[in-house]
Amino acid sequence: MAERSHASGQSEGGGGGGTASHTPSNSRAETAAHLRQLLETEGDAIHAHTSVSNLQRHEVFDETDDLEALRSEARAIKEDAIDRLPALIETVREAVEANGGTVYVAEDAADANAYVADVVDDRAATSTAAESASGRPSVVKSKSMTTEELDLNDALESEGIEVTETDLGEWVLQVADDTPSHIVGPAMHLTREEIAELFTEQFDPDEEFETAEELTRFARDHLGERIREADVGITGANFVVAESGTITLVTNEGNARKCAVTPDTHVAIAGVEKLIPSIRDLEPFVDLIAKSATGQEISQYVTMLSPPTESPTLTFDEPDEPIGANTDAETNGSTDREFHLVLLDNGRTEMRADDQLRETLYCIRCGACSNSCANFQAVGGHGFGGETYSGGIATGWEAGVHGQDSAAEFNDLCTGCTRCVDACPVKIDIPWINTVVRDRVNRDAEPEAYDFLVDGLTPDEESGGLDLGKRFFGNIGTVAKLGSATAPVSNWLGETAPVRSLLERTLGIDQRRELPSFERQPLVDWFDARGGEQESKRRAAAGRRAAHDEPTDALDREVVLYPDVYTNYVDTDRGKAAVRTLEALGVPVSVPDLPESGRAPLSQGMVTTADAQASKVYAALAEDLDAGRDVVVIEPSDLAAFQREYERFLPERSFERLRDNSYEICEFIFGLLENGANPAALSTAGGGGERIGTENGDDGQPIAYHSHCQQRTLDLEAPTVAVLERCGYAPRTSTVECCGMAGSFGYKREYYEVSMDVGDRLASELEPASTDLVVASGTSCGDQLETLLDRTVPHPVEVIAPDRGW
Repeated sequence: MAERSHASGQSEGGGGGGTASHTPSNSRAETAAHLRQLLETEGDAIHAHTSVSNLQRHEVFDETDDLEALRSEARAIKEDAIDRLPALIETVREAVEANGGTVYVAEDAADANAYVADVVDDRAATSTAAESASGRPSVVKSKSMTTEELDLNDALESEGIEVTETDLGEWVLQVADDTPSHIVGPAMHLTREEIAELFTEQFDPDEEFETAEELTRFARDHLGERIREADVGITGANFVVAESGTITLVTNEGNARKCAVTPDTHVAIAGVEKLIPSIRDLEPFVDLIAKSATGQEISQYVTMLSPPTESPTLTFDEPDEPIGANTDAETNGSTDREFHLVLLDNGRTEMRADDQLRETLYCIRCGACSNSCANFQAVGGHGFGGETYSGGIATGWEAGVHGQDSAAEFNDLCTGCTRCVDACPVKIDIPWINTVVRDRVNRDAEPEAYDFLVDGLTPDEESGGLDLGKRFFGNIGTVAKLGSATAPVSNWLGETAPVRSLLERTLGIDQRRELPSFERQPLVDWFDARGGEQESKRRAAAGRRAAHDEPTDALDREVVLYPDVYTNYVDTDRGKAAVRTLEALGVPVSVPDLPESGRAPLSQGMVTTADAQASKVYAALAEDLDAGRDVVVIEPSDLAAFQREYERFLPERSFERLRDNSYEICEFIFGLLENGANPAALSTAGGGGERIGTENGDDGQPIAYHSHCQQRTLDLEAPTVAVLERCGYAPRTSTVECCGMAGSFGYKREYYEVSMDVGDRLASELEPASTDLVVASGTSCGDQLETLLDRTVPHPVEVIAPDRGW
């Protein structure tokens, strides 16, 4: 179990989950060792819990008819609230004070902790509650990541105040002296057996705990007594309604409401971002938070309080006495209620003013980004987390409230797969926040002595100090062009032990990972040697005649096939297959030598370089777009750049033109077939261009299909499935969302084991012998699966393309 220690201002949970911009080889080794330990000790439990939550979220999202409207409404409310934050703080102050409570805006953690300690001391001096077992002032708490951010427990304990967590998971961690591994399920890294062993050791029961029911019953009784004795109850707040001072607590255990109303004094601690304008604004959040966090229609307990409550607290010494019958100050039934709302800034005002980090403040702390993330599922928050926060959104929070150094420790575990984008109930672009922070970490790095060797020699736009490994992968297009030009010598050198050792020491490329093999003739050169556009037009015309179909306006298309780095220099076969397929369906193709998309530098946090690449790509395609040509892309990550990230870089009209006229290859083929193109022109499972099976794949040849993460985010898995079905296959899609390779991620020494762990889960799903063929739509996906399955894994377009004679 992780040891709880904040002496250095950093918890064990943030102590090495990733790498900062500068990563000397010993740090890579240390990071790899730390992540390997988490894989072995916590990985299975984390994966089991997050997978269930993820599956349940998918199911309940699918059953929610107005999901997108709810998400859009929630985001709009948060945008408005953050815009009006200073005014809302004053509004809630007036409302709470009118109710008889107090509002305190704390500048930072020390300020908040000192205020809460004073409240507890003052209340304990006049408390009528029974003394705690230790004789010290006592506090009971419900789960709150904001108080974790403050390190409140340690601060109160240092003042002689006894603190008891009442959320079951948080209490387990308190007993174990451990730290949370998830913002919703803090103890999900522990198994029931481990918790039972812990409780048996700590509490020495008459009989050892065995079942979850026994553990829960013991915890309920033990914590119930602490709640009854407490001087002060402390809660967080999922939402704070400014107009009425209403605190909303959303839980599945009910302990939060007990902490709020049982002691005579209630302290609610919330970040200022938790404010929303009105009661009416609560509805979408209460609906979404349970669906997003645990896949429930609604949480077990939704408590709305506008404290201080008028109801007296229970008289525990006289349980049969009606509530409110005895309000003598000498009894536990005093109506002398206190309420303190502590609103925490701690960097949030600066985040609000930061155009790139501002979106972080829309977060409702549901944990869906963690559950949806394959890397988080492997190592949990003790690897994928900082001083307080974990998971995808943690980068923004850690950079904002603890500083970039904390975020840098784990930021590279985000691969930008974008699966969290669909999971987030308020549509936060979490990958972009992570990219921005990565860029800032890169730029804050101290220049290295060897920078002069690369400055001016690399085509990127980055300043000195950038880690050599990041610079290498960010300029992979240049590397691939050089490797292709010098093949086969470059391929031979890449397999020699001295070169692999050098690459690992200098660039952090793990020696266990097989390197790609470069083609001597790039796809662009092959296309030119074949006859270029004129030959393609001739073949497309022949394709139409051979198919004996009458062209429609919908089929009167011309395509620019985007030659991504991998297709152009490594896997040219999939590019050739795409060309043949489009021509067979009657569509002429051009394959110009176009600039890199910027996806590679973007993955390394090289935002300025990616911005420059986006402008170059658009300039190179503008004439084709003016002529009404379609841009067809084979690699999903490049399409995602065109359709998502370029919005950050291009003028609005330019972005929209490229977005609206760019397509994934199988999506485009599906559109042709839907508009009258003849599928007989394609190769099929039966061979010879004859379809077998039905359109829904019945009785077709089994084929396993894994779609790229960003392809799923763009909602483009279905067209590929439909095309495969049209060609006589019975596709079985993977339920594992990520292959684990994630571009450069799987090559890096510190992340190799994580990559393989994630990949193993996918491979085990695709291994059944009954599956004759496995296809994957992404570069990384195919490479990873070929390694894990020890078999060829082509792109889907390769299995439907006409034979090479076409």
